Amino acid sequence: MKKSAFLLSLVLMLCTQSCGIYSFTGADTGEAESFQVNFFQNQADLVEPGIDRTFTLQLQDLIQNQTSLSLANNNADLIFEGEIIDFYVAPITATSENTAAQNRLTIAVNVRYYNTLEPEKDFERRFSFYYDYPANAQLVGGTLETAVNEIYDRLTQDIFNAALTDW
Repeated sequence: MKKSAFLLSLVLMLCTQSCGIYSFTGADTGEAESFQVNFFQNQADLVEPGIDRTFTLQLQDLIQNQTSLSLANNNADLIFEGEIIDFYVAPITATSENTAAQNRLTIAVNVRYYNTLEPEKDFERRFSFYYDYPANAQLVGGTLETAVNEIYDRLTQDIFNAALTDW
C-alpha cells in the first residue's frame, strides 16, 4: 500500500512540476522572471477620470494571474508602457425618428512592449475595442463601469496575447 501511495505522489509531483515551459494560457515568457507595467496616461480628447489607473492595474493583474512572472517597479525583463489615446462615444444605429438607438463607447491604447532579454520581440501597437449600449442609457455609474471593464478585459487579453503568446 505504501508503494502505491509513493508512486501516486511521484506521478502527481511530476505532472504538476513538468518542464516549466508549458502554460495553460499559452504564454511564453522565455527566461524572463519579472515584468513591469508603467502607468498608462490618459491622453484621449475626452478625459474620463480614473480609467488610466484602472487600465494599468487590470493589465498588471492579468499578467500576474496568467504567468509566474514577478511584478517589478523598474529594471524588469518585460516592460509594458503606453497611453490611452482614444475614449469616445458615437451613435451606431438610428431610429425612424432619426435619433440614436444605440451608442458605442470605443477605447484605444497605444502599447510599447520591451523584452530586454529578446529585443526582437519588442513592438509598438495600437489596440482598441468597444462596448455598445442603449442610447437612452447614460454613460455613468454602472453602465460606465460595465463598459470599461468589458473593454479592458478584451484589450488586456489582446495585449497579453501579442506580447506573450504566438497566437
